Amino acid sequence: MASATLKIFLVNGNPKRLRTAELSNWTGKAVAGPRNEIESILKREESKSPGVYFLTGIDPESNGPSIYIGEAESIRDRIRGHLGKDFWNQIVFFISKDENMTKAHIRYLEGRLIEMAKSSERATIVNSQGSGSKLPESDREDMEVFLDKMQQVLPVLGVEVFVPLVQKDTSASSRKLLTCIIKSFSAKGYLTPNGIVVLSGSQAVLKERASAKNYPSVLNHRNELIKNGQLELSGNHYVFQKDIEFTSPSAAATVIHGGSANGLLAWKTKGGKTLKEFELD
Repeated sequence: MASATLKIFLVNGNPKRLRTAELSNWTGKAVAGPRNEIESILKREESKSPGVYFLTGIDPESNGPSIYIGEAESIRDRIRGHLGKDFWNQIVFFISKDENMTKAHIRYLEGRLIEMAKSSERATIVNSQGSGSKLPESDREDMEVFLDKMQQVLPVLGVEVFVPLVQKDTSASSRKLLTCIIKSFSAKGYLTPNGIVVLSGSQAVLKERASAKNYPSVLNHRNELIKNGQLELSGNHYVFQKDIEFTSPSAAATVIHGGSANGLLAWKTKGGKTLKEFELD
């Protein structure tokens, strides 16, 4: 992505409350805020416009992030129909300041955004089918540019479900691979802005540590990965079936070790330095 200047306006001075976001030299504008301020959000002039919106929260079954991706010719009118859904606690919507966005444009954006959310696999998508829309080639390219700009703004507003697990600008050769070894089993991964990615094919111990029984919550993520088939039994150990991103090196090491682990000590560089030593260099 190209460098950009982002202007965020805190309407009430509080970064968790109502805010707007705009990139320099871009016709798009984002409005974001918590559900408990929805009336203030929907009173804004921007909410009368056509656009795409995101309702984010926690999925009650997986306890992971969930998102509803929608489009509307009037954001205000459509959002009022979502007040009966209780999973969401934050809203973000995008409009075009030049008022040139048509129904076909926003339907195209909705369809592409759902595709991107599915591909990233970071959240449960409440509405997995988008209306979609075919556009003339020139309009389609304009909307792809609009999408790229949205991707620069969304993470800053707390919506990271569209961020691909492996960044396009992160080549395999540029990653500094780390290794986590326990007994005869080995896992490999690399650091990301969100934590650490453990690579497909990495190994994890079969038996959990005895101490883990006293703190069952420690292994919730490990048990969820096993349940979902992302950690699959292979003889006397488990194997990661896909690249998995964890929020911290310790969270990843806990899954690999079958119990609490200090990721700064468990992960090492090719040269044998612990992650802690590597970060201090």
